[in-house]
Order: sequence, then C-alpha cells, then structure tokens
Amino acid sequence: MSEPKKKTVFSGIRPTGPAHLGNFAGAMRNWLALQDKYNCFYSIVTWHALSSEYQSAKVIKGYTYEMAVDLLSIGLDPAKCVMFVQSEVKEHAELHLLLSMVTPLPWVERVPTFKDMQKEMEDKDLNTYGYLGYPVLQTADILLYKGEIVPVGEDQAAHLELAREICRRFNRLMGDVFPEPQMLLTETPRLAGTDGRKMSKSFGNAIYLKDTPAAIREKIATMITDTRRKRRSDAGEPADCPAFTLHAAFVEKPRREELAAGGEGGVRPHELHERDLRRAEGEREVSPERRADAETPRVVDDGIHPDVEEDVHRCIVERARDGLLHRHGALVDVLVVLGRPIRHGAGVP
Repeated sequence: MSEPKKKTVFSGIRPTGPAHLGNFAGAMRNWLALQDKYNCFYSIVTWHALSSEYQSAKVIKGYTYEMAVDLLSIGLDPAKCVMFVQSEVKEHAELHLLLSMVTPLPWVERVPTFKDMQKEMEDKDLNTYGYLGYPVLQTADILLYKGEIVPVGEDQAAHLELAREICRRFNRLMGDVFPEPQMLLTETPRLAGTDGRKMSKSFGNAIYLKDTPAAIREKIATMITDTRRKRRSDAGEPADCPAFTLHAAFVEKPRREELAAGGEGGVRPHELHERDLRRAEGEREVSPERRADAETPRVVDDGIHPDVEEDVHRCIVERARDGLLHRHGALVDVLVVLGRPIRHGAGVP
C-alpha cells in the first residue's frame, strides 16, 4: 500500500534583520517539527521586506544572508524541506498581480495590522500600495504552492483569514484551483520585546538567536515587568508582565506555575532565574557548531565570503527554480482558467 500523500506547508519570514526569539517561538520552532511530517516550503520573503524597507533597500541582501544562516543554524535541513528566496521565483509577483484583480479594496483596507503598523512605525512611510497589498502578496506566496497548512503567529492571523477569503472568491469566480489554506497557530504566538511591545526587529527591542548569553542577560535585565508593581517586594501579576512571556515560550509548565504562585521562598513571577535563562538559551536550539558551519568564514572586507555565499545560494536559492514550480505550482492552473496561453517556463518544462 502506498503511503498517503503529504500535505503541503508554506511559511515565510521577512529578512529585515537577524532572526529573534519571537520569530523562533512564533514560527521557526514549528518549522523544525513540520519538516519531518509535511512537504514544506519555507521562504525568505524579500519582497515583503521591501514593502517597509524600500527607503534602505540595499540592506535586504545582507539581511537575506543573515536569515539564511539563522534558518540553517536552528536545524532546518535542505534535504527535508525547500528553503528559498521569494524574489528568485518571479511567479510570486505574477500571481500577486492576478489575485489583486479579484480582491476587493475594502478587504485589504480592513486588515488591522495595516493601520497598527503605521502607528507603531512612525519613522517609516508605510502609506504605499505595496504595504497595503502585503496580505495579497502573502496570499500569492501560499497559493502558488497550493499550500494547505500555514504556521503563523497571532499577528498574522488576520492576513491568513484574508488569504482564505481571496482563495474562496477566486475559486468561486474561476473554478476550484486552490485548496483553502488552514492556519496552524503556535502555542506561544506572541513574545514581548524588551520594551513590552511585540518583539520586532523594526522596534529595536529584540533578543536575537545569535546573541551571546551575556547579551541576553543584559537585555532581559532591562525588560519592562508588571507596571503596577511599585516595590520589589510587591507580588507581580504574570498575565500583565511582558517578561513572563519568555517563561511561556521556554520554561516547562510546572516550573511556570511554580513561579506564578511565588514559589521558592518568595520568588517573584516577573523574575527570570539563572536556571530558567540557561534553559531558554538551550531551548533556542541554535547549535554553535551548526551556526559556525553555516556562517564561517561569514564576511570579508568587501562583504560576504564568496565560498559561504555559494554554499548558501546552493541550499536556498537554486532549489527555488530547480523543478519546484513544475511539480507544485498553481500558476499553470490559473493561466488555464483565465484563458491565457501557457508560456515556456510558467510552471511547465
């Protein structure tokens, strides 16, 4: 009896800087588990990065390399999953254009993250079509591979719901081309940064996977805790303590409950103890040996070391074109239902 066909997973991450604990707890830890169970496509979504970083676009190349190193360092295996750079597959842009033709404008305008991010990133001009259309491009990313499962953090839930709506509308208008993607929320969907806001590279409040233990301790020492706590002797409330989200991500449930109850002779729930910090460092699952293999020697005087760049390119870029769309792409089906001629290279040999 043949084995059942594996479902297809798609997920992406923006290269706007090195990966941080929020990325790891919100998505990347799931990626590790899923690569052994599903047909996984993991993309470094460079065009999504451009939507907010277009004023300093030159940095995206270096950040793309940084992200590739982080993904390889946590244990993602190119033999088990497909890792690639979004902008290397031009069909993402073409499907985005086609989907935008059937997406009502009010649908993208109502996505809460559009206005929220404009307020939170006031130093950037996000009042652009590219940023407004971010969720439609995200939809194209998923549907291009007929993604069935999408592991996302809580902050991306509205985007995925919009993707499902666009998928249903397209199928209703054009015929059943795409499977409707299902959301897989992580157990710890949102991790607080050092200033209490959502951990984000853009906010400058992140703890990075590549940070040393000393750097992590220094950052945690400055974190906002329960603001209602006036004295060190006052009991804190874990639900109102941003620092406690680290416990939720990296400390086992019995230990979290012990701390929340103020165990160990009056230990306060907002405090991250040395043994818990050591566990958190271990739970990042970033092997120094793997990172060294992935990135050393990582730079030379004029940029990335050419040998390393070639290795990373082979792992995550070449596979994006090497038969990927031939086997899994949906663009051919879209072109057929739209009555367009199928050109050479559009997902067919």
